[in-house]
Amino acid sequence: MTQKLNTTFKEQLLAQRASLLAQLSDLRGGTVGRAEASAEHFGQKEDSTAQESSARELEFALDARDSEELDRLDAALRRIEDGSYGLCVDCGVGIPAARLHAAPDALRCIACQEKLEKAQARQA
Repeated sequence: MTQKLNTTFKEQLLAQRASLLAQLSDLRGGTVGRAEASAEHFGQKEDSTAQESSARELEFALDARDSEELDRLDAALRRIEDGSYGLCVDCGVGIPAARLHAAPDALRCIACQEKLEKAQARQA
């Protein structure tokens, strides 16, 4: 992968990371502590226990998903730094730039990703 492409993907990853961190900050209450934000958000008297529980579970699921995405973005940035970015972790083939533009945190080429997904589907 050329240095120019690496720079392009690094900028894309950093922009996604900044956007995700802003989302996480909003979800977690910004500068307010997480416990305080949850207490304020879920302490409304008009909410039923079921509504409150469902909303809390949804927020925790979204938080977990965003945290996992942040981990994937950070891992991609580390791969750029160590020179392994853009190479499939399974077969070592270069991942096409079009795939990386669509999913800059991609670990696998399309063929290996499909194999992985089929294997996971058989296990489920």
